[in-house]
Amino acid sequence: MAARYPTSDARNRRRPSGARVDVGSGVTVERDVRFRLPDGTVLVSDHYHPPGRGPFPTLLMRQPYGRAVASTVVYAQPAWFAAQGYNVVIQDVRGRGGSTGRFYPFRHEGPDGAATLEWLARRPECDGRLGMYGFSYQGITQLLAAAEGPPSLRCIAPAQTAGDLHAGWFYHQGAYRLASGIAWALQMLRGDARKLGRSVASRRLEEAATRLPALLAAAPYSRLECLTARGIPTYHRDWTTHREAGAWWSRHDVSTRMDRIRIPALHLWGWFDTYLDGSERLYQRLRRESPAPQYLVAGPWAHIPWGRRLGDVDHGPDAVLDTDRLLLRWFNHWLKDSREFNDEPLVRSFALGENRWLSFDSWQGGSGTPALEQRWFLDSEGRANSNSGDGCLKPDPPRGDRPRDGFVHEPEVPVAAPGPGATPGPHLQDRQDSLNNVLAYTSATLSTPLRVAGRPRVRLHATSRTASADLVAKLVRVLADGRSLFVCIGIARSSWLFGPGELVPDRVQCWEFDLEPTHCVFAQGERIRLIVSGSAFPLYDRNPGSEISPESAAPCDWIQNQQQILHDETHPSSIALPLEPSAPDGMGTPPP
Repeated sequence: MAARYPTSDARNRRRPSGARVDVGSGVTVERDVRFRLPDGTVLVSDHYHPPGRGPFPTLLMRQPYGRAVASTVVYAQPAWFAAQGYNVVIQDVRGRGGSTGRFYPFRHEGPDGAATLEWLARRPECDGRLGMYGFSYQGITQLLAAAEGPPSLRCIAPAQTAGDLHAGWFYHQGAYRLASGIAWALQMLRGDARKLGRSVASRRLEEAATRLPALLAAAPYSRLECLTARGIPTYHRDWTTHREAGAWWSRHDVSTRMDRIRIPALHLWGWFDTYLDGSERLYQRLRRESPAPQYLVAGPWAHIPWGRRLGDVDHGPDAVLDTDRLLLRWFNHWLKDSREFNDEPLVRSFALGENRWLSFDSWQGGSGTPALEQRWFLDSEGRANSNSGDGCLKPDPPRGDRPRDGFVHEPEVPVAAPGPGATPGPHLQDRQDSLNNVLAYTSATLSTPLRVAGRPRVRLHATSRTASADLVAKLVRVLADGRSLFVCIGIARSSWLFGPGELVPDRVQCWEFDLEPTHCVFAQGERIRLIVSGSAFPLYDRNPGSEISPESAAPCDWIQNQQQILHDETHPSSIALPLEPSAPDGMGTPPP
């Protein structure tokens, strides 16, 4: 089959003989355009041509989900962008859709993407200026291609993605992101099994997808039969067994090559996105290490959808952002010299609770301490268990000796993640926080609004009965009517925080770690609540409490753990809330 495709660069530059199909508004699509790489792999793409005489700038999206999908779950159809005066190319990555080769997530996207860009730049319909767009995996294909330094690539628009796959995509401060990792492996391996003709493996994967909650609860999760069948790719097992950051991960991402991305980027986050942590760290790294401007729009969305309603909250009409027009203005600015972004603020952020957009010169965070923060100290009479307990948050540190608070982490019955089945969003927390396996610390009613913007950080003095443990910290907004809504979360695994074997049973040790970023206004009459527990399942894998690594632990390896939180004068446990900087004029205006 490969012999049918052009074998020389000259033949690759020729326009394919396939007929163009009219898709309306003067746009035509040329399907199944083939580009042969030097190693013989053939990448297949659909090319949407704008009306009129070219050449025109070109927009490229490289994705593994099928060219017809083209991220249209959140973006306009490619034909719409083409109608605005762009060649739009949607390409199947290596080993997916019509493209040949073997798919292994992330591994080939840098060289393949850069080669594709230079091929497109030489085609007669292109004026030599290219941009890339897309979210999630399609965001990573942009970053990996940009790090190769292709001269034709002038700008990118990576949305809801990560530059560091270990810390920003698969693991969060030592804990494996179980729900998203297994769900995505199921999705991708189903496509691989079909393409490879593994019908039995395909049926097993399709059946497993219908019982995802049971699959997430199974252990050991690195050896799930449907994900490790003979003849299908091994990447799920690889993700779960490479638990430490290092060379294996950096081969697949841009974590060690951020300084090579030297072009402007428009970042888009969702405050409840699965990869928010990775998106924020990517933005901060590029802001420090890239000479090009980094723009940011952060809204009240999950990975999908990007709208006004999420979880148990309606964020109002301003939450509906016209991302298509935003992208069009972005590409017009950099690829058509329209200067449409000249007056655009570097950061637009949607303030949860207040439900309006604010503009800033930069997003605070990254390494170092925020310019301004407010610290709240934990206190209780020893019964902070559940949201009915006596735990409280106070602005002043405790004095003298205070009782400890204790809870039990049971791997067999872990504390649930904030949303049903780890579904992201501002879900009501009242029921799940009513159990005694969590500690709840609640402030008095606020007399003035508290404007939080950045990464909250906890400092918890704690003990553990076992030599391996997790602490989970969850920030909750308690409304004036008593209902409580999830804001953000963070976890620390003892091996990540202290080093392997450095958690000493029953010794008081200080756990200091970040939560994921947020922008939330706690209104007058509301309260702040911090929930502390030993798990958030199945958002994160459970800590077995034994010497067995979590991905290999079976139920017989699980150990119940007694954990305590101290909050006395010698051990002042606290949460630091970063305060919103002053916003320039124009605050409250949604992006045009």
